[in-house]
Amino acid sequence: MIALKRSLLVAVLSIACPFASSARAADVVMDDATKKATARALEWLAKQQSPDGSFSDGGYVHNTAITAFAALAFMSQGHLPNQGLYGPEVAKAAKFLIASQREDGYLVGSRGGNMYCHGMATLALSEMWGQTGDDEILKPLKKAVDLIVRCQNQKGGWRYEPAPTGDDISVTIMQVMALRSAINNGLNVPKQPRNTMEDAIKYVKACYNQQQGGFTYQPYGGAPGFARTAAGCCVLYLSGKYDDNKYLDPAVKFLQKRFDQPDGHFFYGHYYAAHAMYQRGGKEWEEWYGKLNKVFMTPGQQTTDGPMAGSWSATRHREVGPVYQTAIAVICLSTPLHYLPVFQR
Repeated sequence: MIALKRSLLVAVLSIACPFASSARAADVVMDDATKKATARALEWLAKQQSPDGSFSDGGYVHNTAITAFAALAFMSQGHLPNQGLYGPEVAKAAKFLIASQREDGYLVGSRGGNMYCHGMATLALSEMWGQTGDDEILKPLKKAVDLIVRCQNQKGGWRYEPAPTGDDISVTIMQVMALRSAINNGLNVPKQPRNTMEDAIKYVKACYNQQQGGFTYQPYGGAPGFARTAAGCCVLYLSGKYDDNKYLDPAVKFLQKRFDQPDGHFFYGHYYAAHAMYQRGGKEWEEWYGKLNKVFMTPGQQTTDGPMAGSWSATRHREVGPVYQTAIAVICLSTPLHYLPVFQR
């Protein structure tokens, strides 16, 4: 039944998101060295899980976003709740996310958080539900999606608080990703009294800087950045806007020129960029993955011995911490495996 559900989902996505051109048909595969490296990473990651199913990193203790990233890392290699080698870990993560939900649907837990955390947690639950059909996930997922819809502001964006007040592209992107996953997996996102997804895409496009070819933090101007542009491209592709070349062609070039200069947000930026370029396909994706693989697989980036062995803690790119960095490295490197439905073409 699960295999059938997945096959049907892929078929639906293929119809809704057609890539007929041969340029987009080209693809890459994970080599044996990368498979072994990510296997070691997942083994290390599993050991970092708390008894309550959560993951912590840096100052983010028992955090729903960190837990969601870790769960997605396991899922990016086919491990689902109670299925696969790390099925128990994913199941525990799901229970933690569900237990963290407030009455209004907010997925932040007792330790606090913001709409970043909520968006990531909603995405993880949606991907779990879409591949398993687990009814225990469906009710909290619906509540989480409803909260996102309620909190969209009049411009079409979201900000840190669960209220329709401010907006920025970073928080907005996370909510759109969660909604896109939910829609792909069969949940209804209301189109009345407003079309949530259409308004969100309009907001993302309003953040585009035509002169420089990238996306800015807010529509009010400012310089575009690597992570924002990667996120903007990723969402446009995943929302079916494949022919918006007015935005996508310059934005892809913007990313290509700045591969090694991701504004101090290497992991965050490349999380989106990897999937945006995968949707781009063809030679551009092949070259991008080759460069990204080289960065992650360069000796000294992944720790090889001691208690941190298998993690991306030795990397010269430092952000939140090793759990976050390792999870994103696995997700990016595992893109060619096509396991996460939200990122499939």
